[in-house]
Amino acid sequence: MTTIGIIGAGHIGSQVARKAVELGYDVVISNSRGPETLAALVAELGSRARAATPAEAAVAGDFAVVTVPFRSLGSIPAEPLAGKIVIDTGNYYWERDGHVPALDKGAATSSGLVQEHLPGSKVAKAFNHIRYSEITTDGTPAGTPNRRALATASDYPEASELVTRLYDEFGFDTVNIGPLSESWRVERDRPAYVVRQNAAELTENLAKAPRTV
Repeated sequence: MTTIGIIGAGHIGSQVARKAVELGYDVVISNSRGPETLAALVAELGSRARAATPAEAAVAGDFAVVTVPFRSLGSIPAEPLAGKIVIDTGNYYWERDGHVPALDKGAATSSGLVQEHLPGSKVAKAFNHIRYSEITTDGTPAGTPNRRALATASDYPEASELVTRLYDEFGFDTVNIGPLSESWRVERDRPAYVVRQNAAELTENLAKAPRTV
């Protein structure tokens, strides 16, 4: 079975892990404080999950989900993620992360900077614009009327395709924004951010997003 390496075990990482094991994925999950601090979560997740260090999770995963504060970008282990698809769920909050001028003035995107940090990986933006609790509660079967949609962006078609499959398994339609340079359309404080929307509504919200907020 496919193994997902999860780097970051906070709200989003733990929810992705819960849904993934429910779907039959194996999960190797990590945080910055050590595997022993994840004992309760791993016990809840069951036999398909184990705790590890970030580097071990990166090695173990057929692909990875990185869900850490933007200020911790430098802690993401680049070498073991080389050649792998990396799903970046992160958002830039200057109040938490400190000011990054390139992001403040709209000259870069947070996921684009993740891609720069991981030059050997194929980064895709995903799961950043849904409330963490809704990852496990809002999904519905394919074809359900008004099914919720989520967006993705990547410079690599194969990464976008993987996210599309994963979204569908989690119960969501996909709207592909295009390259990472367009991923600002789904960043914080834009019309598509953390609202429930179907594919048509999401497409409309992406189109009217302002470049800077």
